[in-house]
Order: sequence, then C-alpha cells, then structure tokens
Amino acid sequence: MGTRPAAIVDAHHHLWDLSRGGYPWLQQDYNPAAFHLGDYEPLRRNFGPAEYRKLWEGLPLAATVHVEAERDRKESLAETAWLHEIHAAHGFPNAVVAHVDFAAPDAGEQLAQHAAYALVRGIRCKPLTSATANGSVRGQPGSLQDAQWLAGLALLEKHNLSWDLRVPFWHLEEAAAVVQQLPDISVVLEHAGLPWDRSAAGLAHWRKGMEAVARHDQVYVKLSEFGLQHAPWNADENTAVIRETIAIFGWQRCMFASNMPVAGLRIGVPALVDTLAGALKDLSETAQEAIWHDNAKRFYRIS
Repeated sequence: MGTRPAAIVDAHHHLWDLSRGGYPWLQQDYNPAAFHLGDYEPLRRNFGPAEYRKLWEGLPLAATVHVEAERDRKESLAETAWLHEIHAAHGFPNAVVAHVDFAAPDAGEQLAQHAAYALVRGIRCKPLTSATANGSVRGQPGSLQDAQWLAGLALLEKHNLSWDLRVPFWHLEEAAAVVQQLPDISVVLEHAGLPWDRSAAGLAHWRKGMEAVARHDQVYVKLSEFGLQHAPWNADENTAVIRETIAIFGWQRCMFASNMPVAGLRIGVPALVDTLAGALKDLSETAQEAIWHDNAKRFYRIS
C-alpha cells in the first residue's frame, strides 16, 4: 500500500438537487440496463455538498472540479448558476465543467453565457457513441465526424475553455483524429478511456486507442471510474490499468478524480484513494503530487 497524499484535488465529481432541477436519467428516464455500472437506484436522491463532504471525512481534500451532471439540457445554464451558489456557500467546487450542445445553432452564444461565470473552465458535450465495440455511428448527427458538432467544439478556443472528452475505449482512435485537428484546445480524457473490456483483446484495443490520444500533447487524462458493470471492484486489476495509463501519458498529464457519487456504486472514497496510492507508490514524490494535486490545479486553472 502506498502513502496517502497531503493534499488532493478531486478533478471530477457531481452534485444534484432533484428539487431544484430536472435530471431525466435519475428521474423519469431511469434505465439500469443502459447504465455503465448497472443498477443505480442509490443515486436517485439528492447529492449535495454535505453528502459529498461526508464521503471525504478524514482525507485532505483541497479543491474540486464539478462536471455537468446531465441536468435537463434546457437547464444547463441554470446548473452553472446553481454551482456558483454552492461555491459561495461552501467554498467548492473550485472549477466547473459545464454542458453546451456543440451541434446547437446557438452553441457560440451558449458558450459565451457559461464563460461569463467565474468558475467555468471547460465544457463536456458527450458525442454520440456506439453501444458496443462492434457497432458504428460514424458520420451520424452528433458523432465525432459530424461537421456541425465539430464546429461547435472548435469554438472552445475562442472562449479559452477546455474539452472534457468522454468516450468508451472503442472510440479513442476517432477522438485522436478530432484532437489532431484542434491543436490549440486543451483536452482531458475522462475515466482513463473507459477500459470496460478487461480481456487481453479488449485491453489491447484500449491500449492502441490510448496511445493514439496520448500522442497529442494537449491531452491530459483522468485516473477515475474503473468500475465495471457486471463485476465487483478489483484493486489489482484496476491498479494495473492505472499504472499503464500513467506509462502511456506520463505522470505530467495524469490527474486523480473520484467520479463520486457514481463511482460510489463500486468503491468508497478512502478505498479509492488507497488504490491510487498503491498504484503510485513507486513514483517520485514530485510525480505523485502532480497526479494528486498539481496537474488538475494547473489544467483547470484553480487558484
């Protein structure tokens, strides 16, 4: 087991108040069969600052990054405003990744509205993805080949906003092709590229995609969400994935993130921290501090 760090930046978490806004995936569109961790009934209740803080009791949480929680898309700007209220009352989150529909005709106006808020640092707009590694959505509206969607993505540069990229491993090579066309936009790949298939062939496919994305220096990666749909938490297996991700990207471009409360379906925060600490134990102190704290702070411009 490694040593727990002196300070942690959580580069990816969510909050929601079901009385303040609509969250279709938690409410009327509840669909465990389609969710990447299976049944998520425990998430279908308010998860606010107090609940989040409780998960971190006894741990040195220094700052956090809130990533849009799939609130009703008509309420994306309201979510950003609400998070600024939370920050004013509780001191976090310290950076916000908001949602804008890149394919919308008014994507530029939406970006400007979010960028006017002091804590907004990036945008997450999930592209259309196939349900399995054998499927394809190439060229469909909202996909990584959709010209209108890509035009909206390109507007991030104008507003000095980063892109939180979230795709399963079988879309990583397509994502790398997009990143190559946008060298001036900072990108962070979420959840270590979602290596959901842990077979030798699945990991080889994931590895090839990760290497393609990592060739582009503006891409960072979040060491987060290693849970699988039909399996319990496997610390040894996940440690191997963490170490390989760091080997591919280099410690200078890796950051810890909890993905709470979603990851809580498989693992608690203390055990998650201990898993990462064990995975990092052979790295230098400088490298460990970068992954736990410094890289996220720099990427999301947290003061």
